[in-house]
Formats: sequence, C-alpha cells, structure tokens
Amino acid sequence: MAKKLNSVLGIDIGSRSIKVAEIRGQGNQPVVSALGMIDTPEGAVDHTGVFNAEAVGAALKQVCTESGVSVSNVVVSIAGQASVLVRTLEVPRMSSSELSEHMQWEISRNIPFAESTVVSDFKQLEDEDPSSQNMDVVMAISPQSAVDTIVACVKKAGKSLAAIDVEPLSFARSLQVSQDLGGKQVVCIVDVGHKTTAINIYKGTKLLMPRQVPIGGEMFTTAIADALMMPAKEAENLKMTRAEIPDSAGSVVANPFAAPATQQLTPYNPFADPVPAAEEPAAAAAEPTAMPAQVSDPEAIRIYNAMASVLDEFCTEIRRSLDYFRSKGGDVGKVMLCGGGAKLKGLPEFLEKSLGMPCEMYDPMKNVSLGAKKVTPDFVVDHAQEFAVAVGNGLHIFF
Repeated sequence: MAKKLNSVLGIDIGSRSIKVAEIRGQGNQPVVSALGMIDTPEGAVDHTGVFNAEAVGAALKQVCTESGVSVSNVVVSIAGQASVLVRTLEVPRMSSSELSEHMQWEISRNIPFAESTVVSDFKQLEDEDPSSQNMDVVMAISPQSAVDTIVACVKKAGKSLAAIDVEPLSFARSLQVSQDLGGKQVVCIVDVGHKTTAINIYKGTKLLMPRQVPIGGEMFTTAIADALMMPAKEAENLKMTRAEIPDSAGSVVANPFAAPATQQLTPYNPFADPVPAAEEPAAAAAEPTAMPAQVSDPEAIRIYNAMASVLDEFCTEIRRSLDYFRSKGGDVGKVMLCGGGAKLKGLPEFLEKSLGMPCEMYDPMKNVSLGAKKVTPDFVVDHAQEFAVAVGNGLHIFF
C-alpha cells in the first residue's frame, strides 16, 4: 500500500453472503469497529467468482451503510475457480532478483485460465531454516478480467481499494492474531462455504498447502431437498434448524488409501486432474459410509439420512488432503472449522471421530476487541465463524 493505514474495511464476497469487518488499530490491538453481512444478489457470484459487479457493488454499499462503516479504504479477497490460482512452491534458494526472474517463469507455466492477460504476485514465506538449500514461495495468479470485476465492485460501493488479497493469506493473518499456535504446530483450516470448501494447511501461520474442493453447504441442502422432495428454501431452513449429525456417526476408520501388501498405490494428489470413475482404484470401495442415525428426533433422522452421502464425500475430501500432505512428509495436529456451512450441528464431533484428530470451531474474533455499535453480542456468537476472511482482510493493516 502507498501509505500506512490505521483503519481499513475487510471484505469477503461469497456466493451466498457478503461480509464486511471494519478494523481499526488501537496501539497494537485490533478493534472491530463495524461488522455486517448481507445476502449476495442472486446469480451475481458463483463458485467461479464474481460476474455481476453492478449488483455486488450495490449490495456492498448497502451493507456498509447498514452496519455503520465509516472508513473508505478496503481490502478485498479475490476467490473462485475461474478467478484466482493460489499455490505454494518449493524452489532452490536464490537472491531476490533471481527469485523474481524464476517466479515469472513459474507463473507463465502455471496459468490455468483461458484468458492470457493475467495479474500475478508472489511472496517468499517465512524461512524456518536459512541454511537449507530450498525456500518456500506462495504465488497467486488471476485473470485481468477477474481483477477488473473486483475493482468495479469496490468502485460501485463508493470505496477506495487499498489491496486485493487471497483467502489463504487472509486466514494466515487471522491465525497469527487469534491463535497461540506456537512455531511448529500444524493446523488445517476448513472453510465451508456455500458452493466450495477451502482446505488450507498451516505451520504456525505459514501456508503449507492450499486446496479448494467443489463441496459446500448448498450440496447438503440439495441432498435434503431431493430426498425429502421439497423446495430448496424449505430444505435450507430444515438444515439450519433441525439437522443434526448423531453421536453414532463418524467412528474412526482404517485409512481408505492404505493398500494391501501386494498392491502398489500412488498417494492421492488433490491437484491432479480427476480420474474417471471406471479408473478409480479398488481401494476406494473401502471408504466409510455414515453409520445409521441414532437420535431420538424422527425428523432429525430423516434429514441426516438424506444428507449422509454428501457428508461422507465431504469427510473423504478432507481426509484425502490430509493424507496427501502426510505423503509429502507432513502431519497435522488439528482441524479447525469456519464458514457458514460449518454451523451444521455435530459436524466438529463427526470429523474428530472420522479423522482421528482434534477438530474444533475456529473463532476469528479471539484476541480482537469488539467495538461495533450496531452489532449485538448474539450476532457475533451466531456468525463469528463466517467472518474469518473479512477479519483477516481487515488485519492487513497490522502486517
């Protein structure tokens, strides 16, 4: 940024809702001075990114007014499968000028978009061992059109763009402020959105592996709507008010990727192209299915059974990410959940049993003072996990 700011508005534009968090610095202490959320205009954002800047900008302007936002500078994250690629790389140790030249080559060969005009950036990650032969770098690539759309959203809302960031680094800033992780603790942040889920692994606050999968809260809703033959709106309401994962679900199971002694099995690579169903290894048949529901509420049983297959698929994708990370020599200490889709009752307990490791809800408001006048404590309690990216973007001024 051109100048040091002591206040900024963090913005998270999701496919279901737009979140804003105004962050001010009081000494070394971040303070949330405004917090707001509004439904994303229908059809304006999907899993590929933002494509209706006019509608999104108008909604953003409305939520800023309603939540009492007073700062003009904003930091917004760009997201979506057709809008940004974020990847971590291990490269040979080199000077800054050599790294810049090398990363231009890395970026040119990693462009996944049909559009050839892109905006890119990279950053060397925290050095754990300055004497090692290699170093870690994170790079981000976006089509120029996707960046222009984000800029148009901000302009329509009457705000000034201070920075465009990516969600994995927003989480890293949030982690540094809210968690006492120690330098070597490895955690997996699972951000369950409406259409997609981000699975990011960090060592302390250093991004080790970012990944996004096309499973989100909408798939649970659709499964309920299809199984119980009801409109999506009614299914969404049932999911939020009555759905519950029973205690009997999610028992620890054997590693579904472990092969018999006579079989050679290559570790799953979540970044590789999908394998056709006919070519899936036989070991995949060993993946667990959710256990029958054992709850007293018949309606909760019906809802759970309707979404059980999606829940299994969701859990499998997290397990695959963890197993891939382990295949590269890493290990994860715990999983932390955030995002609107993570509010499904019983989800942390289910994942803890299924994955065989601690799993808890992530609180981005921890160690952040709340001074927002138009926000009630109940709102913060109910929606804290949904503001992780917005708060992380607002914390930009501290880094």
